[in-house]
Amino acid sequence: MKMAERHETFADLHGSGCFVMPNPWDRGSARMMAAMGAVALATSSAAHAFTLGRPDMGGVSRDEALAHAEDIVAATSLPVSGDFENGFGDAPEDVAETVRLAAEAGLSGCGIEDMAFGESVTAYDFDLALEKVKAGVAAARSLGRPFVLTARADGIMNGVYDLAEGIRRLQAFEDAGADCLYLPVPPGKAELAQVLGAVSAPVNALAVGPLQDLSVAELAGMGVRRISLGSQVARLTHAAIRDGMAGLMVGDLTPFKASASGDEIDAMLREGSADG
Repeated sequence: MKMAERHETFADLHGSGCFVMPNPWDRGSARMMAAMGAVALATSSAAHAFTLGRPDMGGVSRDEALAHAEDIVAATSLPVSGDFENGFGDAPEDVAETVRLAAEAGLSGCGIEDMAFGESVTAYDFDLALEKVKAGVAAARSLGRPFVLTARADGIMNGVYDLAEGIRRLQAFEDAGADCLYLPVPPGKAELAQVLGAVSAPVNALAVGPLQDLSVAELAGMGVRRISLGSQVARLTHAAIRDGMAGLMVGDLTPFKASASGDEIDAMLREGSADG
């Protein structure tokens, strides 16, 4: 798929129906996901940070995130969206520059959240959060090609504001022209339904916490347009490392019987490559 086709495809995926967008953390995981049938991918700030031995939320620089995103873009022929946290700066101009650089890296979209990182995670003031989204939207529109700008209200996930405030922000982000809206980790299905009923733009749902009890079909039936996994797949591999090492340290090798064969992985890496 040529680069222009990737961008068109990604925008079209948000037009109707529902799709799953898994989050790789390196070329190999991206190619395996592509080989297994993924139609689009997204970076994960947490999964990327983990590969560098760092925590999420401000632990990775913009240059590092862009280089990582370029690596994921090059790995397959699928469209890729970037998880770019708060746009790597507190000013609207920072978000605009991040969007421009994301486009240069070959990304088909990116997400911008409304959190400030310091000694603790706090929410930007409503007006500043909105101005940052407006700057991102303006930068995306100036590109002359499709670029899905996802505006995130992360306050519930980080415990800094309630659902009503999250919905208020999403509604303002929609009015500002955001292409996709994202409120990670609502308390449950009823709260997700409130979000979906409050906006008309496509909504991304993060399949973690209480939403993991719902199937893709159920989320789609509720009106979710896009389902992402964040660092879930990476943390699933971390759980395998934890459990395997726990067994190994007491002399038990049986956990490793669940390993995929090298031949199977090799085949998926070939199939999922940009040339495959």
